Amino acid sequence: MSYKPLSRSVEGLRVLITGAASGMGRATAHVFADEGARVAVTDVTRDAAQPVAEAIQARGGDATAFALDVGDAAAIKAGVDAIAQALGGLDIVINNAGISVRLPIDDDGYDAGWDRALAVMLSAHPRVIRAALPYLRKSSSPRIVNIASTEALGATAGHSAYSAAKAGVTGLTRSLAVELGPEGITVNCICPGPITTAMTDRISDDHKQKYARRRTALHRYGAPEEVAHMTLSLCLPAASFLTGVVIPVDGGLMARNA
Repeated sequence: MSYKPLSRSVEGLRVLITGAASGMGRATAHVFADEGARVAVTDVTRDAAQPVAEAIQARGGDATAFALDVGDAAAIKAGVDAIAQALGGLDIVINNAGISVRLPIDDDGYDAGWDRALAVMLSAHPRVIRAALPYLRKSSSPRIVNIASTEALGATAGHSAYSAAKAGVTGLTRSLAVELGPEGITVNCICPGPITTAMTDRISDDHKQKYARRRTALHRYGAPEEVAHMTLSLCLPAASFLTGVVIPVDGGLMARNA
């Protein structure tokens, strides 16, 4: 058989990223824009997303801010439709939005925390995907990437709502990969480990260093951009035979025994 070159360019592809105002979402928006993609920077409000879009534009990238509150089930379809209309379609959906939920099982606020965790970090994913499907089906390189967490693979006390939501994302990813595979739509999942983001800012540097040395093979926290580049890799046109995988981007946390 002759050699068949495959494209490693996302230039011109239209990308929707949820929770893109900060952390891994912001880094992902920058990485895709640097590679020539047209990026929809979305967050709870347009005002939250606008600074990221403006920063990308200042670097010569193509980015537009949109409001998309994934915790509001009724607003998702209209929001995704508006984004797709503005971009002329969608090729890539990245379900990144998340919140920090740490509640002991006997906490008085547990039920509310559970409902919020699942709404934002699990139920939102299929809702966004369902809204985007008519557009993805018209794409020549349709990709879906769901961002979960290593908390889906090994849990921490007090994070049961968060862990349950993230574990649900891994199951959803595998199931949709099988369901949508015949249409050429790939669905993959990334499980970030300890990453330096706003969610981890409350942890002292000393504690982070001790944790990283004790738990990760690389003895450090990761940068949001390191997760973003794995997301990019899963969305390349050349990544067309990769689907249904759950990839830890965790500095070797899950590989380490002790």
